[in-house]
Amino acid sequence: MAKLYFYYSTMNAGKSTALLQASYNYGERGMRTLVYTSRLDDRADGLVASRIGISAEARHFVPGGDLFTEIGDDHASSPVACVFIDEAQFLTPDHVRQLARVVDQLNIPVLCYGLRTDFLGRLFEGSAQLLAWADTLGEIKTVCHCGRKATMVVRVGPDGTVERAGAPS
Repeated sequence: MAKLYFYYSTMNAGKSTALLQASYNYGERGMRTLVYTSRLDDRADGLVASRIGISAEARHFVPGGDLFTEIGDDHASSPVACVFIDEAQFLTPDHVRQLARVVDQLNIPVLCYGLRTDFLGRLFEGSAQLLAWADTLGEIKTVCHCGRKATMVVRVGPDGTVERAGAPS
């Protein structure tokens, strides 16, 4: 039985690297995957890219898009073994419900990777929905600059100082 997974962490914890490794593992065994990222992620257009230099082609999810129909149509033409979502914090509530339908009705596992909160400690909309709807939650741990477990996202200003107020980007 397929499940909806949400793996969350702070920035620079290796979320995209973990996604790329998992997708690679499926492909190495002859199984087809679909990889998505947010249109808002402009670091590498049309790719999920990791800081360590690995990448894979990705489709974009956009507000108003119907992931259930898109994935279902694709699956009908060529079976999909797993769906991967990078930058999952930018999913809409409708997207999360559509992904839950992919799991429940198409029996395709969906693995989502993203930030849990913004730099002010507020849940992202997509993350809040995934925390509510996911069958399995997992934290990807990383180390803070102080040497302890990183727990927050930090926004650094142009002058290198930590910003403590302002609108999330």
